[in-house]
Formats: sequence, C-alpha cells, structure tokens
Amino acid sequence: MRMRWEQLLFAHWPISPSQLRPLIPKELDLDLHDNTAWLGVVPFTMADVSPRFIPHIPAIADFHELNVRTYVSYRGKPGVWFFSLDAASRLAVRIARTAFHLPYFDARMKLERHGSDVNYESSRVGGPNQFRARYAPVGPVWQAQPGSLDEWLTERYCFYCSAPSGQLLRSEVHHMQWPLQHAEAEIEINTMTELKLPDTAPILHYADRIDVVGWLPKNGD
Repeated sequence: MRMRWEQLLFAHWPISPSQLRPLIPKELDLDLHDNTAWLGVVPFTMADVSPRFIPHIPAIADFHELNVRTYVSYRGKPGVWFFSLDAASRLAVRIARTAFHLPYFDARMKLERHGSDVNYESSRVGGPNQFRARYAPVGPVWQAQPGSLDEWLTERYCFYCSAPSGQLLRSEVHHMQWPLQHAEAEIEINTMTELKLPDTAPILHYADRIDVVGWLPKNGD
C-alpha cells in the first residue's frame, strides 16, 4: 500500500521499562535506549492511503490519525508496538483492524493550520481518550545522525502485532529518512494513555510530509 504522512508530531516521554513490560507480548523484547523505554504520542494526517494501482479517492484515502506507541525488537530486529491508533475514518478503522490486526478506534478529529502552526484535536468515540495540542516546526529541516536518540526514536521500519490466534506478526514499511525539524508544542489535553508519564517536557520532532510504502503483516519469524 502507498500512503503519505503529513503535519506529523513525534512527542516522546521516557518511561520505566517496568511499566511497559506487562503490556508487551512475551515474545518481544522491549527496545531500550540507555536502559530507558520511551512512549510516543504521534498525531498526523494520513493522505493518499490506497493499495497499489488504485487511484486516489479523497473521501476514503485522506483522514487524521493519532497513535500511541513504544519500541520493541524481535530476534534483534527493532520495530514499533502500538497501544492504540485513533482515526477519523470508520472505513479505515475497520480495514486496519481486519487486515493489519491493529488496535484502531473511531475518533472525532480536527486539524487546522495557521501559518506553520498546527491545531490538532482528537476525541475517541465512546471513550475518555482525548488529545488537544498546538504544535509547530522550529528551524530548518535536518536528518538524525546515526546512533543518536533522534534516529532511535524516529527511524523505525516495521511494526509488530498479534493475530487473533495470538501469533506474532510483523509488517514492513519503507520511506526515505525522516526530514525532521525541531518543534514546539502546547499540549492542553493528553489522556491517550493510562500510563503515568513524567512531568518533564517531551522530546519533540516535526515532519511536514513523507511518502510511505507498507506491506500486510506476515509471520514475525
């Protein structure tokens, strides 16, 4: 499948591995950076989401999304583990739950741009999970240096999920290296996770757009 991710904010908080370990399948290792786990909240817009060779249909291919994630590895291959993915498309939620075995939820979402500022709101349908923030890029575009925390947090090229049978699956994704910018954010509401986040400000990165190719999940081996 092809897709484009736009107006994306990475907001990451350090978190104790002991908080995350009970929430991750036993087959997976928590991926740590300097013995610290990280939790990410990532709001953005999905655009041109379509299978190969299918033309762009805006009514079903463009929608806002927000995911909550941490980082794992399996047999040495690092990837993403999603705790939740909220989307403003009922069709996308149902397709992703069925085809990708991901914990997608219906949400009412709104994104407004005022110059470089992005105002983002998300409210899960039938649940207490909300996110409201203003964020904006700061400074020029740059790419993370190999071995840096910036690279570790952003350059992830697969995600893991569990099939209804309990089998571990992996889905590959491909894109160029992230065109990052430093970011500033005012997060007014963030009830996307029940995990206790530290009082310190999150590490923030912004990316205006990136083109992505993704594949259906296969056996994690």
